[in-house]
Amino acid sequence: MLEAKNNDELPLIPPKRYFTIGEVGELCAVKPHVLRYWEAEFPQLKPVKRRGNRRYYQRRDVILIRQIKSLLYEQGYTIGGARQKMTDSPEEVAASQVRTGEIKALIKELEEVIKSL
Repeated sequence: MLEAKNNDELPLIPPKRYFTIGEVGELCAVKPHVLRYWEAEFPQLKPVKRRGNRRYYQRRDVILIRQIKSLLYEQGYTIGGARQKMTDSPEEVAASQVRTGEIKALIKELEEVIKSL
């Protein structure tokens, strides 16, 4: 699955078993109301619910949220398009994420070359 390496601006995911909605919001730079909305739109995203209907996300949920965020905000997919992309195949999504990361790295490298000229 996709790790934080492709989301350079996001913090690393700490080695915990469960994360609260507030922690996930900080880890993924997304507000809690957006996370709740995405739960309704993406069937793959199902955090554990405990007393008081509190949500507890696992590491795989955080990685999935980062993938969804990338599809929507970086790659320009609509909610429906991102949902379809997520149901197609996770390997395909991860491969497109890697390509996006490679393109960003190439752009940074080119900007450094331009500065040196």
